[in-house]
Amino acid sequence: MQKTVPPFRADHVGSLLRPAVLKQARMAYQERRIASAELKSIEDREIRRVIAKQQAIGLQAVTDGEFRRAMWHFDFLEYLEGVEPFQAEHGILFKGGLETQPRGLRVTDKLGFSGHPMIDHFRFVKDNSEVTAKMTIPSPSVLHFRAGRAAVDPKVYPEMDEFYRDLGEAYNGAVRAFAEAGCRYLQIDEVNLAYLCDPEQRDMLKRRGEDPDRLPAIYAEMINKAIADRPPDMIITMHLCRGNFRSSWIAAGGYEPVADVLFNQIGVDGYFMEYDTDRAGGFEPLRLVPKSKTVVLGLFSSKSGVLESKDEIKRRIEGATRYIDFEQLCLSPQCGFASTEEGNLLSEEDQWSKLALIVETAREVWG
Repeated sequence: MQKTVPPFRADHVGSLLRPAVLKQARMAYQERRIASAELKSIEDREIRRVIAKQQAIGLQAVTDGEFRRAMWHFDFLEYLEGVEPFQAEHGILFKGGLETQPRGLRVTDKLGFSGHPMIDHFRFVKDNSEVTAKMTIPSPSVLHFRAGRAAVDPKVYPEMDEFYRDLGEAYNGAVRAFAEAGCRYLQIDEVNLAYLCDPEQRDMLKRRGEDPDRLPAIYAEMINKAIADRPPDMIITMHLCRGNFRSSWIAAGGYEPVADVLFNQIGVDGYFMEYDTDRAGGFEPLRLVPKSKTVVLGLFSSKSGVLESKDEIKRRIEGATRYIDFEQLCLSPQCGFASTEEGNLLSEEDQWSKLALIVETAREVWG
């Protein structure tokens, strides 16, 4: 049965490979060879093009591909009140020795929300699409997980509980602002709950004085505060993955350690779940998903241009139905194709072929 509300049977996480002309324009802007107005004009044109492409292959929800961002998270978080971006000594390390741009964030004042450029970014997608416009933002947990207490000025927040409270309230303002702009499909990118299933990541947290057993409940409370005042018709989903940069990754481990909190203590409507490799574990945690929620199985890899076998995908969907009802399921890639502007190691043609295959497979499975 086809779905009329998101998440849709064939969906995608959000980010798309940046075309060469856009990369060149962003570089020219950084080098002060073009003005911001010219960069925006190029972004607008390329976003219109990519929206049309998503619609043409049959997707029922479209994004701007995150074309106005360098990174999926920092570009949102740095515009919250009280957050200051800075040039870090090192980027985030991924498997294989890959390292992101050396950017960092620190909290230097009380957190809050009074407006954000991404509200207008969403409006542009909504005004230029014929189907559902989807917006993606990082989870509030992202401002905490990577650096923890070290990134939060103790003079501003002597107690971390105050920081968590204010961060949830700041996000509440952001969610309400997106809703007022007409957003009815918002995705929260929550990688850190998946990271908390990885022994290496848990050890890292312990070494800096954190209790990884407490964090799932803390993050759940922040997310629930963020979405508490959304309109009844606003669908909010959560995306989970284990790292996505130039086709590399960070974490491994099945969802079992966080499954109860994830599915039963966080009030989102659905979950985009990484399931393209054994690193994500089995489908057993899906037994805990309430009947009212949807799971989008990320069975297709955004890290490779190799097309999946439809027969294998159908077999895996059948495997998932041992733990969750067939009608609660949808399909997508396991992550975006370009969580950062560098993008994963595949071509734009590969990307569109993969998304088209997802649409085709979903139609054959659900009709």
